[in-house]
Amino acid sequence: MHASKPARCTAALLLALVLALTPTSAVLAQHYDSDTVTGDRATDMAADLIVVRPLGLVGAVIGTAGFIIALPFTIPTGTVDDTAREWIRDPLEYTFNRPLGDFEHCGADRHPCGRTR
Repeated sequence: MHASKPARCTAALLLALVLALTPTSAVLAQHYDSDTVTGDRATDMAADLIVVRPLGLVGAVIGTAGFIIALPFTIPTGTVDDTAREWIRDPLEYTFNRPLGDFEHCGADRHPCGRTR
């Protein structure tokens, strides 16, 4: 028996959400003696380009959708800015404003990713 098209779309969306919310950045940010994740800087750069950055983009898109859905709850509580920072700005910064292969530092000033400067 085949699932209906809406059921398949819902399942695909839930799978994408689970994958986007998986703490991959925490696993990839572990330090080794050589200050690289894999032990080789070139491999770190390749993994960043092929795996981490696309996941960051997916996370930012899902975060934006979640932010819009959460607006009716965040406006009355005054947490719109906090929610936007956590769900949109930080994933976008991690995806686009970080040296390739560096999983911890963002921006020109190399501040820790996701932390207030």
